[in-house]
Amino acid sequence: MQFDAIVIGSGISGLNFALRAAEKGNRVLVVTKKKIAETSTNFAQGGIAAVTSQLDNFKKHINDTMVAGCFHNDKKAVEYVVTHGPAAIKRLIGLGVPLATDKGKLSLTREGGHSERRIAFVSDFTGRAIEEMLVKNARKNPNITILEHTFAAELLVKNKTCYGVQILHGNKSINVLAKIVVLATGGLGQIYENTTNPQISTGDGIAMAIRAGCAFRDLEFMQFHPTALKLKSKPRFLISESVRGEGAYLLNKNGERFMLKIHPLAELAPRDIVARAIFEQEKAGPVFIDLRHKDANFIKNRFVQIYKKLKEYGLDLTKDLIPVSPAAHYMCGGIKVNLRGETNIKNMYAFGEVAGTGLHGANRLASNSLLEALVFSDRILASAKVKTPKQNQPKSPIFTSVKLTKVSAAERKKINQITKTLKETMWRDVGIIRTKKTLTNALLIIKKLLTELSKIKKMCPETIEAKNMLQASELVTKSSLARKKSLGCHFMAN
Repeated sequence: MQFDAIVIGSGISGLNFALRAAEKGNRVLVVTKKKIAETSTNFAQGGIAAVTSQLDNFKKHINDTMVAGCFHNDKKAVEYVVTHGPAAIKRLIGLGVPLATDKGKLSLTREGGHSERRIAFVSDFTGRAIEEMLVKNARKNPNITILEHTFAAELLVKNKTCYGVQILHGNKSINVLAKIVVLATGGLGQIYENTTNPQISTGDGIAMAIRAGCAFRDLEFMQFHPTALKLKSKPRFLISESVRGEGAYLLNKNGERFMLKIHPLAELAPRDIVARAIFEQEKAGPVFIDLRHKDANFIKNRFVQIYKKLKEYGLDLTKDLIPVSPAAHYMCGGIKVNLRGETNIKNMYAFGEVAGTGLHGANRLASNSLLEALVFSDRILASAKVKTPKQNQPKSPIFTSVKLTKVSAAERKKINQITKTLKETMWRDVGIIRTKKTLTNALLIIKKLLTELSKIKKMCPETIEAKNMLQASELVTKSSLARKKSLGCHFMAN
């Protein structure tokens, strides 16, 4: 199997790249370990930030991004993404994404850290609307081959050059070769006990890149979303920041708006500040999001999916206080790339959450993520066909195909226990508030878990995914230990 480009991941960055490449006549393989639409993009509620209003300008958006990122951002990356924002919006409209409008103009909302209303949206399911259109366009493109339920196991790398990917498909391991390989695998929220991320977000791209010899940046900056639904034995369903953008309050157990005393922007302060404030308030009792003072019909029409999901749990967004708590949400760093998405491995690129572009700095500004994914994946191949390397593949195979072996019930139980212990450890020791002691403890536990996992001598998606989670967690923890002072999402207590 040989293609011009292999894309690992099927979110906004992966599919947009695949479409751009296919438009230029390239043969593209998209590999995704579950169904094609099962991505973090599909879970994005808020919207996509871009300067489209006459009241707004690039300078304001750049400044908001830098302030939220604690000026740890790469300013060139910030300027690049922001100035290409309007074109990204046009791209979505051209693909058929039904962004909300009012009298022919884009409807815009505001979220934490933004000085203007600049977030285009589709109700409260913007990501899903984008994903649906990208999937629709990808499925009908004859130059794109999609392999669902296919696990990318290893990057085929030799002498700092990537030649393809080893995939697990059915009960076989197959080497797929390509002129370029794109990692668009999303984040790693599933290494934490409490997360808004889908089940697929297990850090596979980060772990594969570790083994391939990639450079990384800013992995200590894991953003914890302040407002995930907190109900016993229920998933941490995301309560979008746009709910606060439309006027919701945060109340403590005494019914007080505690954010008024913490930051001038109150509930719309940068996410790291709000998350830590809620974390501290929870020591005394529960925290709630309150939208009861807003018009009920407006709430039902503006937050269709959130309202519907909460009703399933017996809660009414128009009448009830909604219990919320922080949860692991978005990795601000990742595989180090330049403005063309290139890694330090030849013929290998990274886009989306798995990539460390420098845009986010130490803390992500709300709704910049979909923008980043679209802008960067648009960059490469926007004007040319893939250039064929002089020597596309090494003289001898990098990996030989092997037959996969299934884990036993006992081994699966052991793997589940390892990942459960990892998630609990990461949430407790590498979470919202960290210390040198907790980080050191986490490293010791991760190393023990890696040793335990190595005793299961079988090659299959379950063992590789668990290994990926452990290796990604180890790198996040080491990055956190290396940054001794607090900055943005990374908060070190004395």
